[in-house]
Amino acid sequence: MTPWLSVQGEEAVVLTLHIQPGAKTTGFAGRHGDALKVRLAAPPVDGKANAALIAYLARFCAVPKAAVALVSGYSSRSKRVRIEGVDAALREKLRTLDTGER
Repeated sequence: MTPWLSVQGEEAVVLTLHIQPGAKTTGFAGRHGDALKVRLAAPPVDGKANAALIAYLARFCAVPKAAVALVSGYSSRSKRVRIEGVDAALREKLRTLDTGER
């Protein structure tokens, strides 16, 4: 079970994330409580980390940036992000992120 992944309809998911801005590299880093941890190379200044998060998730999910929206946590490390245009294969790929099966 993945408490950080909420499926919404057939083509959307909401991810509960814990963000670590200012990291050396950008990428998923396993679980952080009931959230999925994401390290971002961008600093937490002037929305740069949020922009980097949206760009990273769009690239990872192979969807346009417009399909990725910050639902909550604009100025917090705890964020909820909605991703549109998600098929069954991508949902399964997302489910495996905290298990190391990347």
